[in-house]
Amino acid sequence: MAERETSTGFESGFVPGRHIIDTYGNGGFRFAGMSHRGSILLLPSGVRAWEVTEPRAIDRAALRPVQAEAGGIELLLVGTGLDIAAIDPALRGWLKDFGVGLDVMQTGAAARTYNILVAENRKVAAALIAVA
Repeated sequence: MAERETSTGFESGFVPGRHIIDTYGNGGFRFAGMSHRGSILLLPSGVRAWEVTEPRAIDRAALRPVQAEAGGIELLLVGTGLDIAAIDPALRGWLKDFGVGLDVMQTGAAARTYNILVAENRKVAAALIAVA
Protein backbone atom coordinates (compact mmCIF):
# COMPACT_ATOMS: atom_id res chain seq x y z
CA MET A 1 0.00 0.00 0.00
CA ALA A 2 1.24 3.50 -0.81
CA GLU A 3 2.67 5.54 2.02
CA ARG A 4 0.41 8.43 2.94
CA GLU A 5 1.47 11.79 4.34
CA THR A 6 -1.40 13.87 5.61
CA SER A 7 -2.68 15.74 8.56
CA THR A 8 -6.18 16.38 7.28
CA GLY A 9 -8.03 13.20 6.38
CA PHE A 10 -6.49 11.16 3.54
CA GLU A 11 -5.40 8.35 5.88
CA SER A 12 -8.26 6.19 4.59
CA GLY A 13 -7.03 6.57 1.01
CA PHE A 14 -10.14 8.51 -0.03
CA VAL A 15 -11.30 12.10 0.25
CA PRO A 16 -14.73 13.01 -1.15
CA GLY A 17 -15.30 15.84 -3.62
CA ARG A 18 -13.63 17.21 -6.71
CA HIS A 19 -10.23 18.73 -6.02
CA ILE A 20 -7.63 20.30 -8.24
CA ILE A 21 -4.02 19.19 -8.05
CA ASP A 22 -1.96 21.89 -6.32
CA THR A 23 1.42 20.28 -6.99
CA TYR A 24 2.91 16.99 -8.12
CA GLY A 25 6.34 15.40 -7.95
CA ASN A 26 8.60 13.98 -5.25
CA GLY A 27 6.63 10.76 -5.53
CA GLY A 28 3.20 12.20 -4.84
CA PHE A 29 0.60 14.94 -5.05
CA ARG A 30 -0.81 17.84 -3.03
CA PHE A 31 -4.53 18.62 -3.20
CA ALA A 32 -7.22 19.93 -0.85
CA GLY A 33 -4.60 20.97 1.70
CA MET A 34 -3.28 17.40 1.87
CA SER A 35 -0.25 15.53 0.64
CA HIS A 36 -0.16 11.94 -0.64
CA ARG A 37 2.87 9.83 -1.62
CA GLY A 38 1.89 7.52 -4.43
CA SER A 39 -0.44 7.48 -7.40
CA ILE A 40 -4.04 8.72 -7.32
CA LEU A 41 -7.39 8.42 -9.07
CA LEU A 42 -9.45 11.60 -9.31
CA LEU A 43 -13.11 10.65 -9.80
CA PRO A 44 -16.41 12.52 -9.57
CA SER A 45 -16.91 11.05 -6.07
CA GLY A 46 -13.47 12.06 -4.80
CA VAL A 47 -9.75 11.32 -4.78
CA ARG A 48 -8.53 7.77 -4.15
CA ALA A 49 -5.11 6.33 -3.50
CA TRP A 50 -4.18 4.18 -6.52
CA GLU A 51 -1.79 1.26 -6.25
CA VAL A 52 -0.48 1.59 -9.83
CA THR A 53 3.21 2.52 -10.01
CA GLU A 54 3.96 1.85 -13.69
CA PRO A 55 2.00 2.07 -16.95
CA ARG A 56 2.00 -1.68 -17.64
CA ALA A 57 -0.06 -2.17 -14.46
CA ILE A 58 -2.95 -0.15 -15.88
CA ASP A 59 -5.61 -2.73 -16.65
CA ARG A 60 -9.33 -3.32 -16.13
CA ALA A 61 -8.84 -4.16 -12.46
CA ALA A 62 -6.92 -0.93 -11.86
CA LEU A 63 -9.68 1.05 -13.58
CA ARG A 64 -12.72 -0.62 -11.96
CA PRO A 65 -13.42 2.55 -9.92
CA VAL A 66 -13.64 4.46 -13.24
CA GLN A 67 -16.08 1.87 -14.58
CA ALA A 68 -18.18 2.23 -11.41
CA GLU A 69 -18.51 5.99 -11.95
CA ALA A 70 -18.64 5.96 -15.76
CA GLY A 71 -22.01 7.75 -15.83
CA GLY A 72 -20.30 10.89 -14.52
CA ILE A 73 -17.17 10.65 -16.69
CA GLU A 74 -16.80 11.56 -20.36
CA LEU A 75 -13.00 11.62 -20.43
CA LEU A 76 -10.33 9.79 -18.45
CA LEU A 77 -6.89 11.39 -18.48
CA VAL A 78 -4.13 8.91 -17.76
CA GLY A 79 -0.77 10.25 -16.60
CA THR A 80 1.81 7.54 -17.25
CA GLY A 81 4.74 9.12 -15.41
CA LEU A 82 7.61 11.10 -16.92
CA ASP A 83 7.12 9.50 -20.33
CA ILE A 84 4.04 8.80 -22.41
CA ALA A 85 3.37 5.06 -22.51
CA ALA A 86 1.08 3.09 -24.76
CA ILE A 87 -2.13 1.74 -23.29
CA ASP A 88 -3.59 -1.56 -24.50
CA PRO A 89 -6.11 -0.79 -27.29
CA ALA A 90 -8.50 -3.34 -25.76
CA LEU A 91 -8.58 -1.22 -22.59
CA ARG A 92 -9.49 1.85 -24.65
CA GLY A 93 -12.34 -0.15 -26.21
CA TRP A 94 -13.50 -1.41 -22.82
CA LEU A 95 -13.73 2.18 -21.52
CA LYS A 96 -15.50 3.31 -24.69
CA ASP A 97 -18.16 0.65 -24.06
CA PHE A 98 -18.98 2.58 -20.86
CA GLY A 99 -18.99 5.93 -22.69
CA VAL A 100 -15.59 7.03 -21.36
CA GLY A 101 -12.96 8.47 -23.70
CA LEU A 102 -9.27 8.03 -22.92
CA ASP A 103 -6.37 10.44 -23.33
CA VAL A 104 -2.86 9.33 -22.34
CA MET A 105 -0.04 11.79 -21.55
CA GLN A 106 2.76 12.49 -19.10
CA THR A 107 1.59 12.83 -15.49
CA GLY A 108 2.38 16.57 -15.33
CA ALA A 109 0.40 17.30 -18.49
CA ALA A 110 -2.48 15.13 -17.27
CA ALA A 111 -2.61 16.97 -13.92
CA ARG A 112 -2.62 20.38 -15.60
CA THR A 113 -5.26 19.32 -18.14
CA TYR A 114 -7.39 17.83 -15.37
CA ASN A 115 -7.29 21.12 -13.44
CA ILE A 116 -8.40 23.08 -16.51
CA LEU A 117 -11.26 20.71 -17.32
CA VAL A 118 -12.47 20.62 -13.70
CA ALA A 119 -12.49 24.44 -13.69
CA GLU A 120 -14.69 24.24 -16.81
CA ASN A 121 -17.00 21.83 -14.92
CA ARG A 122 -16.36 19.04 -17.44
CA LYS A 123 -17.06 15.36 -16.71
CA VAL A 124 -13.41 14.40 -16.37
CA ALA A 125 -11.48 11.91 -14.28
CA ALA A 126 -7.75 11.29 -14.00
CA ALA A 127 -5.53 8.33 -13.21
CA LEU A 128 -2.13 9.71 -12.29
CA ILE A 129 1.04 7.72 -11.71
CA ALA A 130 3.28 9.52 -9.22
CA VAL A 131 6.60 10.87 -10.48
CA ALA A 132 9.82 11.65 -8.62
